[in-house]
Amino acid sequence: METAEFVRALDREGRLLAAAAEEAGTEAKVPTCPGWQVRDLLRHTGVVHRWAAAFVAEGHTSYHPDGGLPDLDGAELTAWFREGHRHLVDTLSSAAPDVRCWHFLPAPSPLAFWARRQAHETTVHRIDAESARGDTFTEIGREFAVDGIDELLCGFHARSKSRVRSEEPRVLRVRATDADGAVWTVRLSGEPPVTERGGSGDADCEVAGPAAHLYLSLWNRLPFPDVTGDTSLATLWRERSAVT
Repeated sequence: METAEFVRALDREGRLLAAAAEEAGTEAKVPTCPGWQVRDLLRHTGVVHRWAAAFVAEGHTSYHPDGGLPDLDGAELTAWFREGHRHLVDTLSSAAPDVRCWHFLPAPSPLAFWARRQAHETTVHRIDAESARGDTFTEIGREFAVDGIDELLCGFHARSKSRVRSEEPRVLRVRATDADGAVWTVRLSGEPPVTERGGSGDADCEVAGPAAHLYLSLWNRLPFPDVTGDTSLATLWRERSAVT
């Protein structure tokens, strides 16, 4: 997907998130994030949006802390979220393609990284807001979901921070059943997982399903649609894959 496509997705997802949060109310519990209420969701995502925009707009070339959670609630909090989301979309839309700034996963460019990362960040949290509202989830596009799975497996869980580890070498296969070639082989050990695109060789466990469902399952928002083989690896993912 191109950077402009990610920015459009970010725009759409943020507006859906705000609408769902407004309808649910800031006191509503978020079933997909145990212990959170909608106010926590809006504060967290709003801070992340402002944090991300600052790297691109201000050109920080090293890590820069966020501005902290706001002491806002209700309609003021929702308006604050919308303002920060709009600022992020506008910042990414108007940034020079060769802008230089800090980013934390491999990407063709810093701008490409931040557009992609914030599109997926906002989509997952839009799902959280819709879970608080109690509705069915707005559809996630197949190509976008496949990209999000790839970012999670080949990006986040390639880092030393990943806690998805096994005392004995094991192999987890991830397969999107509705997208040609959307297969990943995740090799687990006492070190960070090593993910290869493709499905060659044997696997101890396979998790499979439509890309959008699998995307949300890997982000621990839905159960895995289908698990074959050693189910303890799916449990290991559930227990250890949270990204902070």
